[in-house]
Amino acid sequence: MKFVIAMIRHETNTFSPVSTQLSDFRRGTGNPHGPSFGALARQACEGTNSAAAAFLDLAQAMGAEVEFAVCASAVPSGLVARDAFETLASALTDSARQGCDAILLDLHGAMVVDGIQDAEGELLRRLRACTPPGLPIGVALDFHANFSEALVRNASVIAGYCTYPHVDIYETGARVGRTIRAQLEGRVNPVMLWSRLPMLTHMLKQTPSMQPMKDIMDLAMEAERSGQLLNASVFGGFPLSDVNCAGLSTVLIADASEVAYAEQLLTQLTDMAWERRADFVFPSEPIHTSIAYAKTLQEGPVILVDHGDNCGAGGTTDVMAVLQEVLAQGLEDVVAGPFCDPAAVEHLFVQGVGASVSLNVGGKTDLPALHLQGQPLPLCGVVEQLTDGQYTVTGPMFTGIKLSLGRTAVLRVGTSVRIFISERPQEPYDTGVFTHAGVDPAQCKYVLIKSRQHFRAGFEAFAKHIVLISGPGVCSSDYDIFPFEHLNRPIYPLDPGTTRSSEVRWSSAPQAALAT
Repeated sequence: MKFVIAMIRHETNTFSPVSTQLSDFRRGTGNPHGPSFGALARQACEGTNSAAAAFLDLAQAMGAEVEFAVCASAVPSGLVARDAFETLASALTDSARQGCDAILLDLHGAMVVDGIQDAEGELLRRLRACTPPGLPIGVALDFHANFSEALVRNASVIAGYCTYPHVDIYETGARVGRTIRAQLEGRVNPVMLWSRLPMLTHMLKQTPSMQPMKDIMDLAMEAERSGQLLNASVFGGFPLSDVNCAGLSTVLIADASEVAYAEQLLTQLTDMAWERRADFVFPSEPIHTSIAYAKTLQEGPVILVDHGDNCGAGGTTDVMAVLQEVLAQGLEDVVAGPFCDPAAVEHLFVQGVGASVSLNVGGKTDLPALHLQGQPLPLCGVVEQLTDGQYTVTGPMFTGIKLSLGRTAVLRVGTSVRIFISERPQEPYDTGVFTHAGVDPAQCKYVLIKSRQHFRAGFEAFAKHIVLISGPGVCSSDYDIFPFEHLNRPIYPLDPGTTRSSEVRWSSAPQAALAT
């Protein structure tokens, strides 16, 4: 028995001006210069909260040989360079051509490559073209995956994260592996059913821990837990990828004997989502209003969440508008960041700890898709800490993975505002972004971070209040400002009169089975 395993993950914000190169696929790979392959890739994933780790454990349990083709993960950003994609895809297809009993993939589902809108669909198409017909291919996907017919047609089993923040990544891999094992052992005959609704959900309204998504996801998860279905997943989709396969998708994997039930459940789940489409829209308010409200809150920590410039959804992490307003309104006892500005970090390292400095921070990147120019923020302060930016995730999301902010500086402005400035972008879903430099955010009155939902994994437990702030950037929740060109139109809420007539459905079951 032999498995080919691979991790290739990127969430592409097509409005981001920052292109994604091969060297950017270094997050959690054990290689500071890019992806890892073979033994190093395996070592990077073992024992982590990743789907790939679950696949490795499955292989061990089944006594299977493992060919770990590639481990590649990049912080969300702009279009992936074509040569980077070809390198990663070739590593996987080269391994698959050597022969195996199953392929297990830890993918994202919203990667867009220069010249290829549907990167995961293309990857699966290439795998099918170079392997024997019927080879089991299991795919673990992010909750924010966008689905094409090429993706579902060429996979045997698909399951997605059921949480946002994503704390069930290993479990998702285990769910995929369980069904693939049953298929290999001849105990099930998996059939896939898929729907994509013509709706872009706002990411701040997607989380399965709250309505309107909660009981939709609960119903799907119960169908899988009860054994009625092999796998059941609802995907919020990634609305900041301007591609023709964006939207809310549902994927069910049923044994051939349960196709009729799966079809009924698919209709029930999609009916629920469509009826609640207006509830998936997030209303924004001006920055100054949100900060003024936060200032009235007496008890901290107050988590200030700038969701318009979140690198976890492709933001540049150097838009300074929210920090500027925090300083203008005089908030005290603040920790803020990390803000990505390599040039500022270099200057602060040259000056050294204890130096009093004046410099411009952030605003180095223009956002031409939104017609926004970078606006650096002038700051005066004292260099309080300089670090290498390295830490190991201890929270529930990506537990055990080693991350690096690059060199990182802590600048104290006034008496009690500490600003983290780093060489690399990183969404703060783990408190390690601050604690690695000796700053405990749980002891601060205000914590300003750039995130959407993932911050909840590391910060919600100690937060007294959470204030969502609609700062500017390529992750804005105001979809009307984005120049979409490739979406399947009409689509809600951009086109308020959208009907379900453009819903896409597909099943691998014979039509006779669907009719029973």
